[in-house]
Amino acid sequence: MSATAQVAAQTVWDADAIAASVKRSIRSLMGKRWNDATPRDFFVALALACREMLIERWFATQDRVRQADAKRLYYLSVEFLIGRSLQSSLENLGVLDEVERAFRRLGVDWEAVVESEPDAALGNGGLGRLAACFLDSLAALDLPGFGYGINYDYGLFRQAIEHGHQREYPEGWQRPGAAWLIERPERVCLVPVYGHAGQRPRDGEPADWRDFRVIVGLPHDLPIVGLGGRTVNHLRLYSARSTDEFDIDIFNRGDYLRAFERKLGIERISKVLYPSDSNEQGRELRLLQEYFFVACALRDIFSQYREIHDSWDALPDKVAIHLNDTHPALAVAEFVRLLVDDNGLPFDRALALANQCFAYTNHTLMPEALESWPSWLLERVVPRHLQIIEAINARLLSEVELRWPGDVERVRRISIIDEDPQKHVRMAHLAITGSHSVNGVSALHSELVKTSLVPDFAALWPAKFQNVTNGVTPRRWLLRANPLLAEAVTRRIGDGWVRDLDALRALEPAADDAEFRAEFRAVKRANKERLAKVVARVAGVRLDPDALFDVQVKRIHEYKRQLLAALHVIHLYLQITEDGRRLAAPRACLFAGKAAPEYFMAKLVIRLLANVAAVVNADPRTEGQLQVAFVPDYRVTLAKQMIPAADLSEQISTAGTEASGTGNMKLAMNGALTIGTLDGANIEIRDAVGPENLYIFGLRTEEIADLRARGAYDPRERQQASEPLRRVLDALASDRFAGGEPGVFAPILQSLLDHGDRYFVLADFESYVATQAQVGRDYRDAEAWSRRAVLNVARMGYFSADRAIREYAQRIWHLDAVR
Repeated sequence: MSATAQVAAQTVWDADAIAASVKRSIRSLMGKRWNDATPRDFFVALALACREMLIERWFATQDRVRQADAKRLYYLSVEFLIGRSLQSSLENLGVLDEVERAFRRLGVDWEAVVESEPDAALGNGGLGRLAACFLDSLAALDLPGFGYGINYDYGLFRQAIEHGHQREYPEGWQRPGAAWLIERPERVCLVPVYGHAGQRPRDGEPADWRDFRVIVGLPHDLPIVGLGGRTVNHLRLYSARSTDEFDIDIFNRGDYLRAFERKLGIERISKVLYPSDSNEQGRELRLLQEYFFVACALRDIFSQYREIHDSWDALPDKVAIHLNDTHPALAVAEFVRLLVDDNGLPFDRALALANQCFAYTNHTLMPEALESWPSWLLERVVPRHLQIIEAINARLLSEVELRWPGDVERVRRISIIDEDPQKHVRMAHLAITGSHSVNGVSALHSELVKTSLVPDFAALWPAKFQNVTNGVTPRRWLLRANPLLAEAVTRRIGDGWVRDLDALRALEPAADDAEFRAEFRAVKRANKERLAKVVARVAGVRLDPDALFDVQVKRIHEYKRQLLAALHVIHLYLQITEDGRRLAAPRACLFAGKAAPEYFMAKLVIRLLANVAAVVNADPRTEGQLQVAFVPDYRVTLAKQMIPAADLSEQISTAGTEASGTGNMKLAMNGALTIGTLDGANIEIRDAVGPENLYIFGLRTEEIADLRARGAYDPRERQQASEPLRRVLDALASDRFAGGEPGVFAPILQSLLDHGDRYFVLADFESYVATQAQVGRDYRDAEAWSRRAVLNVARMGYFSADRAIREYAQRIWHLDAVR
């Protein structure tokens, strides 16, 4: 055992020691008396104390990995939706309960301290939440895995709903959250950008990349502590800095603003997550972001490798690099460039090493979501990399020509560089070509990647393609998000499920125990009451906890079909107000999610949901039957309040469009029954929990593909054939929900009726409405409903991120635990 490891093992931290550290920080670092400290002061002081507690364990982890000369994983992602870290870190260190009790004894409002921590909103949705879950599981499993990303000054925007409109406001997270970040100025990276590349060099010749500018990448480490506190990995986030703070000559001449132009221009690279790409400047900034962080990451990875190894030969045995979607795909070209231009390796040798080190996860089947960059933009920003991509493509097309001589159309489809309509680089093709493994994230998705998305690549390299179904961490999404349920489960079966979620299977007999079902319903009721307070405060809607909580929480996108749910709410409203019917069970329809600022249709759907909520909630005829709320600013913290309260989980994307989903897993794990299409991981959830314990509706993937292939879908025919659908669309067209702006929802009607209803909303409407009617009838039988809900919890073991990470480690990364 190293000296550092001995110190870590011998250091005893109890609640009194942590409280003493907090008191020191309040007084000496903040210059405040204890009674003058605010909840945010207490949070920062406690975070610093927690950091002090885990720092020796972090050093000990690094020592173990170095001494073992272990293979390391480097996980590259433009998003890491970490959320809050305080409670999860204290939980994993095993001191959360003690610290909470100590703070309460000292008269500190513990809830206010917890609430003062900002969400680290370094992501937009499932991609970033998955990356955060994976970091947790890597540390919990003692695997040497480290994240790389961007240290955004502002994460995803703060969302407000004003007069039905989504409004976006900056969401600065770093000032109080910076207590977790450890600056690493000794590991800065210098990244070249712009300039001219000259002629493409032959093997052995130096590259002629000249007149480039240099960006400084300043790393900050966010420690990630695993369950039990033995392993502490880290997420390394880079801030962009200028090589010079400002141009002193210009400053001295009196042009103060222009003196700072270059500095500010460089630092905007890490300013905000996903700058708008609706104009040329925005697209260039996005490309700069993607290149900047992978260039920094690879310099750091190579530096760590060279600290131990003199030769590049062992690189694939010591380094695994994972591309989380296409955003980091330029890493393939940068990897080759560093080895060829800076280290003198032959091009083919460098490309072979890249292929052995890289693996790529595809996260989308939507063609418009597969990144591509115009060649002229790459030539402007990273001219040398365009040369390297062209050389990689030439080798790829030579292989295709050998395999399928004269198949020009196949060459066109498979080429990394597409010439139509303008020359651009397809980043998914670059990632596939540069990786030894390509995986989807659910069984259906992985099959569609091979058969629909990139079938030519699957024919060329069938052994590359495999599936690893997503998972979520039970520590954050059950243990911490739903402590009442976690305690009930632990009392029944013990706490082994926290580390091994398959142990939840032992809960199955409890589904037939009336006493446990009653306890389960009491937990659900308490969670609904907690959420009702939140919704009343932020959305102004007072929910009935006895109602069925029908929840759809996810990024707003047309393929996720929040619009279908909105049409169903209108249908229920018309049944109550025009038909005089009473619903089978009172229902509260809850929505949350953010739309990309430039995504017109998604923002219009938010407006529809907000307007429908205003109309429904103001109508006295709906009292005791129907409530609707759009809950603003969906983020990890809000998800942890909404998910445990859900009775029904809406997973209603068009079949064949959702890669996997992870919200579906979190909701089922917390005892919500799913209503969904056979899409993404819904299929595997059905297989796990049993078809009788969820609700499936709508067209299948193959049925939609057939309708599209034959051109046989006419949405107007569906409208005319269904009286309930016709009535709903007439109500939408009548400006009943327009909020005083006639015609505001005309684009929605046009997309459904005149533009082909791309996502088959109208095609699935009647099936969805009928299935929802069955949901309402079933909910009246509380005993049967809670039995099915308990079985959902008990059968969700497969959907742990720990299981997914084990599969990656064994089949793709070939990574061993270091203990």
